[in-house]
Amino acid sequence: MARRIRLATYPPAAPLAPFVDYYWIVEWNMGERAPEIQRVLPYPNAHLVFDRGQSAIHGVVRGAFERSVAGAGRVLGVRFRPGGLRPFIDHPVSTLADRTMPVDDVLRVPAIEAEQHVLGGAGDAGMVIAAEAMLLAVLPAPDARALAAEQAVAAAAAVDGPASVAALCAQVGIEERALQRLFSNYVGVSPKWVIQRYRLQEASWRLARPGPVDLAALASQLGFFDQAHFTRDFTKLVGRSPLEYWKSQQTGTQAPARSHAQ
Repeated sequence: MARRIRLATYPPAAPLAPFVDYYWIVEWNMGERAPEIQRVLPYPNAHLVFDRGQSAIHGVVRGAFERSVAGAGRVLGVRFRPGGLRPFIDHPVSTLADRTMPVDDVLRVPAIEAEQHVLGGAGDAGMVIAAEAMLLAVLPAPDARALAAEQAVAAAAAVDGPASVAALCAQVGIEERALQRLFSNYVGVSPKWVIQRYRLQEASWRLARPGPVDLAALASQLGFFDQAHFTRDFTKLVGRSPLEYWKSQQTGTQAPARSHAQ
């Protein structure tokens, strides 16, 4: 698969760094092979995606999603920092959860024109330069609340990070209702969703380690009510139960479809 699908990332220019995490480019050539399914595990980031015929701004996707990869092509995405899209738009990012909005609404350039300009760029550098120029043309003013949202998400993302909203509130020094409003407006999903997403990602890292595992203890450490709740949520996100995933990592068995975090 690595020979057929290439992923590259590039940092933004300094003026965009408060808003943009990085640019990502996926390029593939499946040749005559049958389409393959890629499972994507999203993080709490919005994306501006230039994809032939379906360019759009994507809000946070709350569940894992799958994409069929066939033929040949390339896509450029702009991964915003948590809270980084909000200064570019005039409504809460929560209105975009599991939804898209037209590229035109942010870039003020017709979607087809923007798409052709970016995807027609010469190599990765040309694509990034084209996308960055359009973002710089609509650069918003710095927003302290966007930074506060990003810092709160970073606290939730830390290894051995908070397992509850109350713990996150204590860590960042923000009252719970205020944190809920901040996440709705700037991140697009709730603090509980963000905490659980990172704890499930952490679970996958731990289950990939060699050696035995105590699933009940792991569920408790990660803040789940019990092992059953942990198993249900992990399976829904990853596509296999924690025990099945652990076994696959111990034996080297590959999952039926590769997963990528976005």
